[in-house]
Amino acid sequence: MNNNLKFCREELEMTQKELGNVFGVSFKTVAGWENSHDTMPLTKLVKFCNLYKFSIDYVTGLSKVNNYVELDKLDRVKIGNKLKRIRQKLGLTQETIASECMISQATYSGYENGKYLITSLCLYTICYSHKISMNDILKK
Repeated sequence: MNNNLKFCREELEMTQKELGNVFGVSFKTVAGWENSHDTMPLTKLVKFCNLYKFSIDYVTGLSKVNNYVELDKLDRVKIGNKLKRIRQKLGLTQETIASECMISQATYSGYENGKYLITSLCLYTICYSHKISMNDILKK
């Protein structure tokens, strides 16, 4: 992910420790997210975007412009249905998308079927690869 989390945090004049306190994690965890050593969980990423009025596409580097849109409470079934429609519209198989995300087809199927909430990295990979907005998948 080409993430702008550090830039956004600094724009808010927050330290890594302060942001960590918002999410109940250590400053080292925040540093890992900012340096792309780890990926911010989707629930925390959406919370960050909604709390501080940043577009998820902007924070993840999918867009250079902060066009903030309030994001829905994450409903894994609703998100899964959107992912399935997008995949079908692109004419791709679950195996193809799973391969792009470097996960098993069974795991990806679980995302589409709403069994699991898709990870932020997998969602980013799909959006980046196919020029799709994360905002469009997650917005109200």
